[in-house]
Amino acid sequence: MKIDRQQLEQAARRGLLHAEQVAPLWQFLEQDAPAGFRFAHLLYYLGGLIAIGAMTLFMTLGWQQYGGWALAGLGVLYALPALALAEGLQRRRLWVPSGILAALVICLTPLTLYGLQVALGWWDPALDYRQYHRLIHGRWLSLELATLAVGALMLWRYRQPFLLLPLAATLWYMSMDLSLWLSGRDVASWEFRQWVSLWFGLLMVLLAFWVDIRNRSRRDFAFWLYLFGAITFWGGLCLLTDNGGGERLLFLLVNLLMIATGTLLARRVFVALGGLGLAWYLGWLAWEVFEDSLLFPLALTAIGLAVMGLGILWQRHQQQLTERLQRQLPAALRELLARRE
Repeated sequence: MKIDRQQLEQAARRGLLHAEQVAPLWQFLEQDAPAGFRFAHLLYYLGGLIAIGAMTLFMTLGWQQYGGWALAGLGVLYALPALALAEGLQRRRLWVPSGILAALVICLTPLTLYGLQVALGWWDPALDYRQYHRLIHGRWLSLELATLAVGALMLWRYRQPFLLLPLAATLWYMSMDLSLWLSGRDVASWEFRQWVSLWFGLLMVLLAFWVDIRNRSRRDFAFWLYLFGAITFWGGLCLLTDNGGGERLLFLLVNLLMIATGTLLARRVFVALGGLGLAWYLGWLAWEVFEDSLLFPLALTAIGLAVMGLGILWQRHQQQLTERLQRQLPAALRELLARRE
């Protein structure tokens, strides 16, 4: 249900609210409401991601030839105006661009600290900043811890869900580097990366669920955690699944569970990834297991029609079935589902 200011004013005219309550109530609802996506938001995100990419993924070696102080100075030179702009936009209630600029400050942290450590002679010359996004190495942990600290500070100050995107990415980097460091290995194999991604994604999804349960704001602070966690978990799962029938069956069951979880929590990322996994499994059955079968397409059609029939049955009895199922759930989960409606 959407509420606009005109409805509040109409309620005041009918005596349901005092006229002086309309303005502060509308201010509270506007501040707490999740921002609807508009074309201006597309420009905000596009511009912000270009600026973030310039200082992270697309950073060239040109600045590095001037030494660590130049890199640290560049980071500070970007961060201070970005922080000042974020503060100004926050006061003007422009929440989305304010959060994007605060995210830029977070993303500048590893570059600034890297430059400072190079300038002070504390860094290994064999590692340049561009490798931060490509090479798994325990030496990056100091940059990642500092990034998480700055991210926590920005999140406390600005309370914007987008700030969780660079934090989630940093945690993923950190999971790889920390796992390699603890294992005592020098090089991370491809299989090692897959397993770390799978377990990291699962833990990230559990963290997102905890945030979802605890969140009392209408802003969706769990969105980026769910998105990042689901993608890394599903990606690791896909890459670890070989052509063995047993593993493929487990892969199918996990994807069906993801579809059910996404439907229950109203999180489309789980449904989308689970649907892709289901399509992948059916493709494997059609092209490899039942390559010459005449009955497989017919059986698959029958299964599809049966699923559609279940959908019709669910639609007819949705309210009764939903109420019956929700009565079996814990109270915290029932509250979460009520907020998601």
